Amino acid sequence: MTEKSKTKKGYQRGLKSRHIQLIALGGTIGTGLFLGSGKSIHLAGPSIILAYLLTGGVCFLLMRAMGELLLSDLESHSFIDFIARYLGQDIGVVAGWTYWICWITIAMADVTATGMYMQYWFPQMPRWLTGLIVILIMLLLNMIAVGLFGETEFWFALIKVVAILILIAIGIVLVMMHYPTPHGHASINNLFQNGGFFPKGFKGFFMSFQMVTFGFIGIETIGVMASETQDPKRVIPKAINEIPARIILFYVGSLTALMCIYPWNQISMSQSPFVQVFQDIGILAAAGIINFVVFTAAASAVNSSLFTTGRMMFTLNYRRKGKFAKQMSTLSKTSVPANGLIFSAVIIAVTVLMEVVVPSASTVFTFISSVATTCFLFIWGAIMVAHLRYRRELKQKQETVGKFRLPLYPLANYLVIAFLIMVGIVMCLEKTTLVALVAAMIWFIVSFILVKVKKV
Repeated sequence: MTEKSKTKKGYQRGLKSRHIQLIALGGTIGTGLFLGSGKSIHLAGPSIILAYLLTGGVCFLLMRAMGELLLSDLESHSFIDFIARYLGQDIGVVAGWTYWICWITIAMADVTATGMYMQYWFPQMPRWLTGLIVILIMLLLNMIAVGLFGETEFWFALIKVVAILILIAIGIVLVMMHYPTPHGHASINNLFQNGGFFPKGFKGFFMSFQMVTFGFIGIETIGVMASETQDPKRVIPKAINEIPARIILFYVGSLTALMCIYPWNQISMSQSPFVQVFQDIGILAAAGIINFVVFTAAASAVNSSLFTTGRMMFTLNYRRKGKFAKQMSTLSKTSVPANGLIFSAVIIAVTVLMEVVVPSASTVFTFISSVATTCFLFIWGAIMVAHLRYRRELKQKQETVGKFRLPLYPLANYLVIAFLIMVGIVMCLEKTTLVALVAAMIWFIVSFILVKVKKV
């Protein structure tokens, strides 16, 4: 079989270059940027731009390390395989189930969100009904073929990209016109007034890293798609190497545009800053436009969650024995892990039932999502440590590193790990995030004990 047909383990290489490029692009743009950027700006002021640059740099090093691992063995299903290979099977199983749980809970939160966004247009429509429809549609798209998943994510990502490009273009025009706003004039000087570039001091700057880091969650999704990508040796390096430019353009560009149009302390925390800007320049349908963008972003997250969790179920059960493991590690005629997709969709659909029984369940999901995002620090850290072990093993065997490699090794590994530890420390300073951090630690301890004792 050729590389463009199937891998040795049965996956179909149906994801094209344009799919991976846009998925990688969309993976760095979440609903947090559209809805939560106002809160981030109030935490650190204009220095939030620097926080995104630094975090983006860390994520780039993370992705380079992961890319090097992926390209060292194209038959591996995902980066979880490398964590298991270099850190031990027990750690690999814990990481795999942790990653599965992370995406399940993120999907739960986003299923709830789709219902809330749909009520903007149809106030009487029950949230659970929207959520159920979204789950069923995304499950169907994932079940047909991996190429259809890629096509769906391509268009979802394109919507987000276009929205941000329009905002940046508007920002440039308004600054050039010195356009009058309710709080002065659009000007680059707004970045350095009202307390300067660090108006909340270095404490506010560091406190923002927790929220900024969470904004990049999902960037590692490419590491689950490698075994289903056409020409991965060319496509994956290209997608990873373009991360810095994407971060500068979409995060730094959009936030700079926002804070040039408005002084940072006048940007709303209660509504999307994007809505605020569009409305004040006379686009009355701004709220509806942004609501459409965030609805597609939430649906995209559900789509990606099903894709990722279905593949995780396959990876976790591929070498295990038993009836359940055999069902989860079976591919359909279209080379997708159909049983794993259905199982994950059923778990996510529990959200729908909870919406019926407990109408205020969204508050529960806020906490669960905080725990999930905390777990990503563990996943990212495990990738960097696995890369260290991989390089040391190559050195012991006196083998050469491939062309696509992590720059500044091993310093880059230690820098990323130190950054993740710093974010964990910052989380200890807020009560809500501290509780989530403790809950995540309990999950790791319990799951590791279960793996050790029962070999789950």
